[in-house]
Amino acid sequence: MLLKSRRGWELPERAATPEGAYMNRREFALAAAAGPILAAAGPALRAFAADDPSAKLYPVKRNEKYVLDRNLTDEKFATSYNNFYEFGSHKGIAKAAQALPVRPWTVVLDGMVEKEQTVDIDTLLKAMPLEERLYRHRCVEAWSMAVPWSGFPLAKLVEFAKPKSGAKYLRMESLADKATMPGLKEFWYPWPYVEGLTIEEATNELAFLATGMYGKPIPPQNGAMLRLATPWKYGFKSIKSIVKFTFTNQRPKTFWETLAPNEYGFWANVHPAVRHPRWSQAAERVLGTDEMMETMPFNGYEEFVGEMYPDRNNDPKLFM
Repeated sequence: MLLKSRRGWELPERAATPEGAYMNRREFALAAAAGPILAAAGPALRAFAADDPSAKLYPVKRNEKYVLDRNLTDEKFATSYNNFYEFGSHKGIAKAAQALPVRPWTVVLDGMVEKEQTVDIDTLLKAMPLEERLYRHRCVEAWSMAVPWSGFPLAKLVEFAKPKSGAKYLRMESLADKATMPGLKEFWYPWPYVEGLTIEEATNELAFLATGMYGKPIPPQNGAMLRLATPWKYGFKSIKSIVKFTFTNQRPKTFWETLAPNEYGFWANVHPAVRHPRWSQAAERVLGTDEMMETMPFNGYEEFVGEMYPDRNNDPKLFM
């Protein structure tokens, strides 16, 4: 008899939790409307993929080490139900995001590095080992998806930047283009969008810089030309449209931490037992389906990242 031993990130088939007060019903009503939104934006989305000079690089070979316990999210949902506050504080920003200026696109590497430099995105793409990874994505709003990201390990960018030994953190900054991003007019937000990781987190094998998805260049609404994917953390840590990486010995004050530090902290590691101040994190709604699943510690990736947080049982702030 063949017995299968489940690994930490694997869930029983179609594991379900009864529906409760966890979900924001209004947000998922918007998800149901994703079809019409995508239909309206469709021509622009197709034009973006066709015109991007990096399109010829995709699809890339899949790294089979990173596997899923569920089906991939249908592309039409993943590319039409998006958080990108620079284009609006609702989920239907896909059409507006097509205004994102993706060329020219340069990336600044500065701070505590051997030599500060500015790199063109196409030069960077040619210098990096592109691969595809299947990752789970868990939003702090308690919905989830499973995405085939294309890109390269963040550790490779760190190696490319040559940080000095005293650098303890990596600060990342999004594009802030007032001409094309209407959300920047909302002055109560601390623009530009800033996120940060410790150097240990940034060089963990799971930390990934996504440049594509679904075998194509990453579309504007999902964070073109460069977005972070840290699947063990809540989705707001996955900063979009990155234009600057700064190596520093000071912990960055991040965008959402600045706005609401009691709700959205620096660490933002996923844990079902540590509730958000306004809702439970015990379960998640799978985007594009009616399925509810139990949330796993570190979103099921504890075997990869758990050793970075030895005091996690005594410090719930690591999961805010």
